[in-house]
Amino acid sequence: MGLLSVLLGMVGCDPQRIAELEEGVATEADVRARFGEPEKIWEAADLAGNPFPGAAAQAGARTFEYNRQPEGQVNYMITIGPDGRMSALRQVLTPQNFALVLPGMPMEQVRKMLGKPMRVTPYALQQETHYDWRYLSPPVTPRIFTVVFDRELRVVRTASVDAEVTGPSGPSR
Repeated sequence: MGLLSVLLGMVGCDPQRIAELEEGVATEADVRARFGEPEKIWEAADLAGNPFPGAAAQAGARTFEYNRQPEGQVNYMITIGPDGRMSALRQVLTPQNFALVLPGMPMEQVRKMLGKPMRVTPYALQQETHYDWRYLSPPVTPRIFTVVFDRELRVVRTASVDAEVTGPSGPSR
């Protein structure tokens, strides 16, 4: 229960932390002071092929992934430009970003777009692997976005379901 309180407290503080950071002004040290160590650091070359690379693809830029899964409903990507200043802060678990996940896309590209999922479930008999992310559908409906990958870890299909229709182990499939 204590861990859950800490996790919820961290997510609850995110809007305040975000408000304290200004694009073009905040430094890498400011970002790390507010958000801590990132889950993953992506180099510009890693993100150049994404459908929404923006500032993240600028030569010398690095993008910090701050994951709030499995209990949270957001994943943040914070880009630090070559000058050491924050050039972008975005919450990537959105229906607009989910629409960019297309059949045939490799798992690594999806991972770079959406961040670490809350759960990865292999289905050996179906030769599929399901990646699930919690998110909020506007205005505040808790949902789960699922990407189904084939055995070569390429997107086969996607789906979103209300979080209420899922059991402890995830959506009914």
